[in-house]
Amino acid sequence: MLNWIYEAYGRGFGPLRLFGSFFFLAAVGYATTAIATWVALPRLWDRLPKDRGRAFAVNAEQSVGKPLSAGLVFVSIFCLGALIFIPFQAAALRSLPFIFAAMLVGYLDDRRGGFSEYQLAAMDLAIALAASVAVLGLREWAIWLPGFKPAVLLSPWIGLPLATALIWISINATNCSDGVDGVSGSLTGTAIMILGALLYAVIGNADVAAHLHVPVNPEGADWAIMAFVMVGSVSGYLWYNAAPSQVLMGDAGSRPLGLMIGLLTVATGNPLFLLLVGSMILANGATGLVKVAVTRFLGIRVLAGIRFPLHDHARKELGWSNTQVLVRFLILHLGLSALLVILVLKIR
Repeated sequence: MLNWIYEAYGRGFGPLRLFGSFFFLAAVGYATTAIATWVALPRLWDRLPKDRGRAFAVNAEQSVGKPLSAGLVFVSIFCLGALIFIPFQAAALRSLPFIFAAMLVGYLDDRRGGFSEYQLAAMDLAIALAASVAVLGLREWAIWLPGFKPAVLLSPWIGLPLATALIWISINATNCSDGVDGVSGSLTGTAIMILGALLYAVIGNADVAAHLHVPVNPEGADWAIMAFVMVGSVSGYLWYNAAPSQVLMGDAGSRPLGLMIGLLTVATGNPLFLLLVGSMILANGATGLVKVAVTRFLGIRVLAGIRFPLHDHARKELGWSNTQVLVRFLILHLGLSALLVILVLKIR
């Protein structure tokens, strides 16, 4: 909306010209949604469902009775913020209905005590496919990979299933990573922030992209605004989720956050970015999914001595406190992301 005001009225009026700056929109969007979430959440969390505890989760009893589904609040604030700060013509806005749908699926799962695994998998798949079609359309998807200077054009028959799989994995890995105060919000928030910075400064910048032989995304700045608006919402939530937490995001928060990471990965044009900036999210959550799938469908027991999610293994088997899990996972997350992203950008 602010960009529309700039286009309609701001070109000849000095202060309104700020509404045409993507950097200004991203920064103010972050601050606005952070403050809005910080103010709104404690006023609304008494109306949220309460956590009942999770079977087999370490220290699950510590969360029993706490307000759950904070994602219902901060994702709703994010959606309103996106409409205010992202240009109306941006392709990124076409993903908003699916982020909202992922939030609703998560909220219903939190409130009713859980859909079956297969029901959730099917709903996630439908949302991931619809979001992929909304963002990519039925055209070719240009991706780039380390070691190959030219872009690789994928037909819709290959590109859409690949994008759908990336988003589906991201949703479920992020959902499985939730369970320790501050961990899921911090890991996902930093992953989204890194992707947003790359889309703004590298992939959305024609000069930098040309220098690095990376295909430019003309709407990279739009996606960057969306990323920072979401990080602002998550920051407002983390204020109350710091150990010992007062409120939990639930599936209503983790599922749309995972969807956002998947969408931003698709926008970068490099499918490997899901691994590069989400390494600890995947290690914490997706490895457990692989273990369950291999054991259930192939009858092969793998990683039998490791608890999943990994944060449970760290607390139960290694004796780490919640704060140690948060700080150490975040250190690994930032270190791996910085190293891998730099390598991929330079190895062209």
